[in-house]
Amino acid sequence: MGIHSYAVDEIGHLKENNYLNCDKSLRSWLFTLDHKRIALLYLASLLVFFFLGGLSAIFMRLHLYNVEKPLLSPDAYNVAFTFHGVLMIFLFIVPGIPAVLGNFLLPLMIGAKDVAFPRLNLLSLWIYWLGALVGIIGIINPVWILKYLQGSAISQWIPLDTGWTFYAPYSTSTGAGEGWGTIMMTLAAFILGFSSILTGLNFMVTIHRLRAPGLTWFKLPVFVWGIYATSAIQVLATPVVGITLLLLIVEKVFGIGIFDPAKGGDPILYQHFFWFYSHPVVYIMVLPAFGIIGEIIPVFSRKPIFGYTAVVFSSVGIAVVSFIVWAHHMYTSGMSPFSQAVFSATTFAVAVPTAIKVFNWVSTMYKGSIRFDPAMLYAMAFVFLFMIAGTSGIFLAVLGLDIFYHDTYFVVAHFHYTIQGGAVIGLIAGLHFWFPKITGRMYNPGVAKLAFWLIFLGFNVTFIPQFILGVQGMPRRYAFYLPEFEPMHRLSTFGTFFNAFGYTLAILNLAWSWAFSKVKAGANPYDALGLEWQAPSPPPHDNFVVPPNVEIGRYDYGVPVNLVAQKEVVRS
Repeated sequence: MGIHSYAVDEIGHLKENNYLNCDKSLRSWLFTLDHKRIALLYLASLLVFFFLGGLSAIFMRLHLYNVEKPLLSPDAYNVAFTFHGVLMIFLFIVPGIPAVLGNFLLPLMIGAKDVAFPRLNLLSLWIYWLGALVGIIGIINPVWILKYLQGSAISQWIPLDTGWTFYAPYSTSTGAGEGWGTIMMTLAAFILGFSSILTGLNFMVTIHRLRAPGLTWFKLPVFVWGIYATSAIQVLATPVVGITLLLLIVEKVFGIGIFDPAKGGDPILYQHFFWFYSHPVVYIMVLPAFGIIGEIIPVFSRKPIFGYTAVVFSSVGIAVVSFIVWAHHMYTSGMSPFSQAVFSATTFAVAVPTAIKVFNWVSTMYKGSIRFDPAMLYAMAFVFLFMIAGTSGIFLAVLGLDIFYHDTYFVVAHFHYTIQGGAVIGLIAGLHFWFPKITGRMYNPGVAKLAFWLIFLGFNVTFIPQFILGVQGMPRRYAFYLPEFEPMHRLSTFGTFFNAFGYTLAILNLAWSWAFSKVKAGANPYDALGLEWQAPSPPPHDNFVVPPNVEIGRYDYGVPVNLVAQKEVVRS
């Protein structure tokens, strides 16, 4: 189904015209203004950093496998820890879903030809590449390499060992702070912030100004609402961390006392600035994933989404509340009991809109005609894993418990259930769901399901033992530990390899299917009723052959549809 456009090639054969084959030159990709191509360039870049960040995690887990025969020195372990956090947070997860699926799907879902500012969109991509380049230079650290070649001890020239939070005054006074590693990496994060801000602005204007006729606010797909709430956080919160990182660089380069108490600064001020951004950034990672799950579950349950309005308001509510809970990361920093109580209460408040979403997803599946396609399996796993993330977060919101759990592996497990179990699983679910639309081909469902079970089982085997380690009192970020913690560390390391192999298999399956699969998807392989499924697969350069006109009053699966195309689906 769907209207396709065609062109005649140089030897007179009829070929389908789409965004992939309209111009295949390298220049056309590097200077493209097509939101769909920009999304694919983001995806290729993100996967590189996902691989490198995952490799760092494997080295950390191998090091922690055997307490008597550690793989890394303490300094090298700190470097691996920092690489993993910096690459995964700043270069993969934060830009992840908005940059890839947001870019590709947003105009299609609202019936637009492109984003509001295509050139600004391309500039955002270039700024991301610039920030990544500066970050790579900071990681490689040419100064460190030069000194090492000149015979300096490697322990004196650590490239970057501060952790992804760059806590002052350590990040400006010791370790990598004595070289250029910290300065370059914080500068990279500062540059990447501009890419995030510009993307958020572009998406907000696009949603406000380019919706198809008849597509009112409360007829928008839930994924669009997730992107909108995320964009608001990007625009409002990112400047705070940008200024903070710039002040960190100023303190190091010019010796001005801002965060270093030895120079008259206040290190707690850095924590406030950093976490004021870094807690909302959790929802930059997770809110779009909520939207993805809200699109997948109705389609494979063959039911309208339960409580559409509640889902929409819960997305906005999470975005608002995320700005007033940052200090729950700082219960042990010496804040007053009153402040602790306030931030504990606001942290509990976040559970309300999140619980609304879970309730609505489960209610949508209830008595539905569920199809267990790979995308649906990932969506159901997301609900399960994020429930664990949310319930473990309640423990950390309680003052008395957080004092004990704060610097233990309990926090590590909670964080990964939130970020990997939320943002990463959401991204993988979305890539499987919209893969036919992006490529025009179908992937191998058997391999996809095998990869899913490897990821799901490997992930839980990796991080459930870390909850146990946290309860037992195992501190996080330690390169060495007491022998009684070894069994759980070994089990966690064992799960890591299944997890890594699952992700590798899932990505290779999609890449192989795109390159070699002969099974064409068609415009709407799921009989889904979202507006993006009314475009051909892959979409043409301008998305729709005929501009869509959404009729108010007929909506199924919680998303707006083109009425003519909908009747064709119902008739079939």
